[in-house]
Amino acid sequence: MNYLMEALQWIADPANRYGDTGILARMGEHVLYTVLVLGIAALIGIPIGYAIGHFHRGRGIVVASTGAARALPTLGILTLIGVVVGIGLVAPLAALVVLATPSVLAGAYSGVENVDRTTVDAARAQGMSQWQVLTRVEIPLGLPLLISGLRSACLQVVATATLAAYVGGGGLGRFLFPAINTYNYTLMLAASILVMILAVVLDACFAFGERLVRWGVRSS
Repeated sequence: MNYLMEALQWIADPANRYGDTGILARMGEHVLYTVLVLGIAALIGIPIGYAIGHFHRGRGIVVASTGAARALPTLGILTLIGVVVGIGLVAPLAALVVLATPSVLAGAYSGVENVDRTTVDAARAQGMSQWQVLTRVEIPLGLPLLISGLRSACLQVVATATLAAYVGGGGLGRFLFPAINTYNYTLMLAASILVMILAVVLDACFAFGERLVRWGVRSS
């Protein structure tokens, strides 16, 4: 209980909040890493997921590869890439992209795949081309599941982005790793609380967006 109170006092102390190494700066770096990783994962996962969901080909390969990617230890990937490219942001970002892409791909794929076939057949019966069916029917109706996939990936990245500090990056891990090395339990708990707060806030934003999209899909 004492550690919890001390951690909350450390977070509330204005002296720890501002400056280049303060809470706000580190949280900003953490959010930046998350946005970058989600953006790259979206560029990779969404087109592939849409293609597989639309053409119904390659599903087995994707399921196997996403399962294998999820089973990979992020710290191991981070260390391996860090050894190859050196200290910096490339290693943690690449490792986090490997972690996030399967969830995004699965969301895109399942969103298109689960669209009611009757609706798709009706669109084709009206003379829509394959591209029109995908962009006007399957993608809009599959948006809720895509956002759900992005939401899942976001939570995984926020929780794991602390590893960026392991190879010289920034983010909230900058508080966590020195605290582990010095047995500073107050700072460890404070860093963990900050990560949890950030995860809850981002999850709430995605939940709100997902609800808005579902409402829009039902309304249309």
